[in-house]
Amino acid sequence: MSNPLHFTAALASAPPAVPWPDPAREAAFRGWLDRVGPHQGLRPASLRLASADASFRRYLRIDSETGSRIIMDAPPDKEDCEAFVKVAGLMAQAGLNVPQVLDWDRAGGFMLLQDLGTQTMIEVVEPSIPEANQGLYMRAVDALVAWQAASRPGVLPAYDEALLKSELELFPQWYLERHRGVAVEGSVRETLDRCFELIVQRNLASPQVYVHRDFMPRNLMMPADPAERRLGVLDFQDAVYGPITYDIASLMRDAFLSWDEEFVLDITVRYWQKAQKAGLPVDSDFGDFYKAVEWMGLQRHLKVAGIFARLTLRDGKPRYLADTPRFIAYIRATASRYRELGPLLRLVDEVEGTEQTAAFVFGRT
Repeated sequence: MSNPLHFTAALASAPPAVPWPDPAREAAFRGWLDRVGPHQGLRPASLRLASADASFRRYLRIDSETGSRIIMDAPPDKEDCEAFVKVAGLMAQAGLNVPQVLDWDRAGGFMLLQDLGTQTMIEVVEPSIPEANQGLYMRAVDALVAWQAASRPGVLPAYDEALLKSELELFPQWYLERHRGVAVEGSVRETLDRCFELIVQRNLASPQVYVHRDFMPRNLMMPADPAERRLGVLDFQDAVYGPITYDIASLMRDAFLSWDEEFVLDITVRYWQKAQKAGLPVDSDFGDFYKAVEWMGLQRHLKVAGIFARLTLRDGKPRYLADTPRFIAYIRATASRYRELGPLLRLVDEVEGTEQTAAFVFGRT
């Protein structure tokens, strides 16, 4: 007769069941897993949730005979896995540490991936001691420079005027109108149109390279193998060909982590030096480059504030809206440095009930 204590312990150690709100999708998943499981040496009983992101994708972890694997669950009517596979190939060719695609059910939207580890970069950052993170951030910079150095035109979608403008419109549509209840008309609309035009033209003036488009510590992985120097890179399926300033702005003006400007400058200037040595088309003057990074960051901050409001109001993910004050602070900090952005600063201050303060950077108030 079996020992009931052993049975109880086995139940306690089993991972929680993965929820499937749609029975048809669960059936499709089980069919796929039954087909690939034996060939890949997978252990279905070990299936558990790994993470979810701001899209309709989610990630599961499953054990195999040779270690753990990641399963991407991406409903094909909502997510395009073609881009993920394409960009993964480009990044691997560039020497980046990205997950290998082990199996792909194109029609079903299921993908079996190499597991790069369980710990993201943001989990090991020391927020209270900026200088302690320099080495970690330089590993991120190394990945970024390698990615940009592999750039070729005509391979990825263009981060063009139409896309930049459509992203900016998320701010008035979702943050101002839907979240703050501001009527975007009259002088408000005119202010936004003028400032958005300035932002787009400044960003289009930057040289073009491959852009990850969400290059930040939550999408960088600490490798499980201590001998692996390269950080793992994830969430790259939205990559485009656009301004060289975008990914460094994304890295140092994080959606979930804020640094003082001394550390932001330190890492940005080190990136700029490495980019120059790699022959990348950055400005020869760091002051000019940093200003371009600020203008690019502003476009991203406005976009993400709108996205985070949309995730809460449309998609039922309220945790994202809690981080919008960080983006409002980024927007105010940049807008306060450039006279031509004064109208945008006044608009944001009126909406948020904040007061303007003088700012100084590279001789501009």
